[in-house]
Amino acid sequence: MQRLATACEAIAATTKKLLKTGIVADYLKSRTTDEAAVSAIFLSGRPFPVWEETTLQVGGRALWQIVAELAGKNDSDLTAAYRRLGDLGAVAGDILPERSGPGLNVLEVATAFRRIAAARGPTAKAALVKDLLNRSTPLEAKYIVKIITGDLRIGLKESLVEEAIARAYGAVLPDVQRANMLLGDIGETVSLASEGKLADAKMRLFHPLGFMLASPIESAEEGLSYFAEAAVEDKYDGIRAQAHVADGEVKFFSRTRDEITESFPELPDTLAGLPQDAILDGEIVAWEYPTGRARPFSVLQQRLGRKKVSEKMLRETPVAFLVFDVLYTRGEIVIDRPLRDRAQILDELLSPENLKRTAAKRKTGTQSTLTFEEPDESARARAFRAPVFRAASADELEELFSAAQGRGNEGLMIKDLNSPYTPGKRGKSWLKMKRELATLDVVVTAVEYGHGKRIGVLSDYTFAVWDKDATTNEARLVNIGKAYSGLTDAEIAEMTKWFLDHTLEDQGFRRVVEPKIVLEVAFNNMMQSDRHESGYALRFPRIVRLRPDKSPEDADTIEMAKEIFDRQET
Repeated sequence: MQRLATACEAIAATTKKLLKTGIVADYLKSRTTDEAAVSAIFLSGRPFPVWEETTLQVGGRALWQIVAELAGKNDSDLTAAYRRLGDLGAVAGDILPERSGPGLNVLEVATAFRRIAAARGPTAKAALVKDLLNRSTPLEAKYIVKIITGDLRIGLKESLVEEAIARAYGAVLPDVQRANMLLGDIGETVSLASEGKLADAKMRLFHPLGFMLASPIESAEEGLSYFAEAAVEDKYDGIRAQAHVADGEVKFFSRTRDEITESFPELPDTLAGLPQDAILDGEIVAWEYPTGRARPFSVLQQRLGRKKVSEKMLRETPVAFLVFDVLYTRGEIVIDRPLRDRAQILDELLSPENLKRTAAKRKTGTQSTLTFEEPDESARARAFRAPVFRAASADELEELFSAAQGRGNEGLMIKDLNSPYTPGKRGKSWLKMKRELATLDVVVTAVEYGHGKRIGVLSDYTFAVWDKDATTNEARLVNIGKAYSGLTDAEIAEMTKWFLDHTLEDQGFRRVVEPKIVLEVAFNNMMQSDRHESGYALRFPRIVRLRPDKSPEDADTIEMAKEIFDRQET
């Protein structure tokens, strides 16, 4: 672990991508295959492979207290160190005492992480974390804490680790990338690369792939400027979801790659009868019966994050899964095939014959609504092929847009029929067209106690966007605003508990918190301002909704904020 930590220090000390890659490659080659496999996972900023559902569930506040106890420091000492270093891992490396002995092996750390994940209750977990850090050198502890918090902050992305694997073992980078995508395990990818067997990687179902993302556009004219042939769909106000189907088992995953099946227990049966294994991309929406249209996100939000859904909620807030793409079926990954081919495969896969308990009707040549053939209560959980339309002119696109908004949907998705599916990437092959007050997806960085009826709860949120260095591609969060309206009392109470458990710095009335909560924030306009580090301030910001379906990495960037500012200036 000391050698891995030393490599991480060298990686953090340079901004040159090739040098970072070379350091990782040299380190991997110097280790046994098992050590290199575990190290690759750690260097990707996580304790376990992506495909696993295992989590440590150790909060920032608990880590803070453990580091303070081991260092013999009080809160004010830690706060001073945190203000100076800006990272709890760096604080641990700075203030923990030196230990005698050889330190830890990466395999020992991996075993300790497994034990922490398996432990029940915060007390048991804290004891194991304390023991692990107590046996670590300060430099090892620095990176153990960073891995636990999920943020190495050394300017190393998983894509660079993939490049290093190719370099270390003489492999072709696209082969490494594809194996890692199929397996969801960069450690296993290392093992295959070391044996020259990357081609043996098979799709691991029930491990979510990255979601293809869309770029925003401003007008119908722009919507038809990037490609000649377009498929047009409604943009629904729900949550993006990926469904994995195999041998009658069905699981749903969110954009953050978390399993969300428990929140929608009525949906798996709607896909369990498919004749082939499949991975489907779509949107889970609250569904209105019998009109056959999506309801607002605020209705669906009642279902999010619930491990137990009551019969009453199932009746009052039914959902539907609107499917618009297929990534895998008949034992084959189809993401490299053009959308027109994938659409045909999807039409066949979701035919009424295959979805025995589900039927979707689409009126040819008109803007349709989806309806049910069965009116009974038990029929109120369905998967549908999302309706697809075509537009050859800006006027036709405007008509489709108006019709979509008339159905209560956000706008349109406009997709290049010749485009492959590119997991985790945002480009001009998929476009989204919305018209509304300006919004940003932001990350909460600090919270404050409220006033009046909100005394005692953390209701005032400071939030940030990403500022990416164009040269190094490293990113940091820069504050851009503060809001205190938009959430319900129940949501504020729930978030208060979360923020108390994930406080990094207690400043009394104000708390610096782990940057993991994503909000969608609306505002009237944007101003240039020195009030925030971003250089901008939002006028009349208000919280539209919590976005548990998005990870902090999905939040918007300072470039997006600048685009909004420039648009309003013109």
